[in-house]
Amino acid sequence: MSLQRKVLAGGEPLHLQADVLVLGGGPAGAWAALSAAQSGAQVVLADKGYLGTSGATAPSNTGTWLVPPGENRAQIVERRWQRTGNLADQRWMLRTVDQAYENLLKLAEWGYPFPDDEDGKLYIANLRGPDYMAFMRRRVLKAGITVLDHHPALELYFDGEAVTGAAGIDRQRNRDWRVYAGAVVLATGGCAFHERIMGAAALTGDGLLMAAEAGASLSGMEFTGKYTLAPFGSSLNKGLPFRWASFFREDGTPILDSDGNHLRNGIGEREKEIAKAMIEAPVYAALDQAEPALQDWLRRGQPNCFLPYDRTPVDPFRDMFRVAFRAEGTVRGTGGIRIAASDCATDVAGLYVAGDAASREQVAGATSGGGGPNSSWAIASGWWSGQGAASHAKRRGDKAFRTNSTPLGQAGLRPGSTSKASLTPKDVIDSVRAEVTPLEKNYFREGGRLQESSERLDAIWSDVRNHLSASGLDRLKAREAAAIAASGRWSVTAALARKESRGMHRRSDCKGSVAAFAHSITLRGVDEINVSAAADSRQEIAS
Repeated sequence: MSLQRKVLAGGEPLHLQADVLVLGGGPAGAWAALSAAQSGAQVVLADKGYLGTSGATAPSNTGTWLVPPGENRAQIVERRWQRTGNLADQRWMLRTVDQAYENLLKLAEWGYPFPDDEDGKLYIANLRGPDYMAFMRRRVLKAGITVLDHHPALELYFDGEAVTGAAGIDRQRNRDWRVYAGAVVLATGGCAFHERIMGAAALTGDGLLMAAEAGASLSGMEFTGKYTLAPFGSSLNKGLPFRWASFFREDGTPILDSDGNHLRNGIGEREKEIAKAMIEAPVYAALDQAEPALQDWLRRGQPNCFLPYDRTPVDPFRDMFRVAFRAEGTVRGTGGIRIAASDCATDVAGLYVAGDAASREQVAGATSGGGGPNSSWAIASGWWSGQGAASHAKRRGDKAFRTNSTPLGQAGLRPGSTSKASLTPKDVIDSVRAEVTPLEKNYFREGGRLQESSERLDAIWSDVRNHLSASGLDRLKAREAAAIAASGRWSVTAALARKESRGMHRRSDCKGSVAAFAHSITLRGVDEINVSAAADSRQEIAS
């Protein structure tokens, strides 16, 4: 029996020591752990679920933003930058595609089964989520990294100078765990506000709350207006097939666009018109613009997209079916923990961030990173954060383990006043969702409605901070509710501060972009939120 299995078999609280602790088991977490281990660090990876199956990538078929080295590399990046609302940084974009390309070649060298293209060359632009993450799990274990499955983290530890580890619960053995570490990488994903979308059940913003409690700042939190069409009642947020859709009312009446034509293509500019129609009454669709050959291609290329129809059964290429927009929060939005250095360090010593837990303004700006850019970002930021964390741990030596550290978790763990049994995590989440997911509040924003939502969210947070608590395994649900409430407040606060419309941030009272807002809006604080609308130093830290 290996040492790891002996350690994990006992019933007492688990205490481990490592150079680097990675929290999160999606692609960013896996790459961070591998990078840190390659840098010579002893690494522990703790995942809320099971490394290889949890997170948004595992159930998906995801492309990457593949830009091979060559003369037109800068032009490709420039073209994408022009769609980012002037908020992305081309130097960050270039280094992201370069690192992602290098690591995709590593995958091929390690034996990942990439398919061949029509010319017989290796096609490394596409990653099949289940295969990819299963492969990464095997690679992580082969590297000698200790993996703690079903070990959600609840809080970070801090010694007055730097983050020194984290603690949480072992869901399978109902015991506490703590890892003392020289540095921590947060790769916990974004916050989907408990929306029912594929792979996002555990994406509740936990890392954002833990980082903010440690003193880290956030940015891009106003860019949460990304929605994806899905069959009504389904969690399948895969929008590609709707490119060939026509839209109707329940009685079969065609929905007309602003030009008086039948509304078609649910991706891109027409999305806004579908959202307006959906606020008025239920919307139905049929994928009737797809020719037979394209229908076959879609079924073979996106097989999971058609499971909801097959179960109904509905022929989506002929029959009408009801659709809904699924809010995707910061998962396909861009907001997250602000990066303060080129190695993905935050502005708190010993704390690093990767993947969707980080702000992706550097590569996506005010628009969604979607599948490809977000996938490449997870690879690149994971690699950089692992290297950065390993270097920090080496510089600190064993100092991290010789000093007293303090747990930082507050809301949901240590209420400021008397606990209220009547305040449940579900009530908190439902109340937050009522402010941050409806189309009329979050897709189409207006200052007065935002202010009302802000006041309600402040009241919710006051209850959470002062009265929400739990014991045992229920602490996880309480912390998730607290993280969702905190993320909702940050999103609305940032939306109020950005008095313009840019990318996913659409304000009916501030139409059009304003040159003075062509920069990040940074937030700091949990109970009291401090807003900084000054241009940050992303260009300096990219070099």
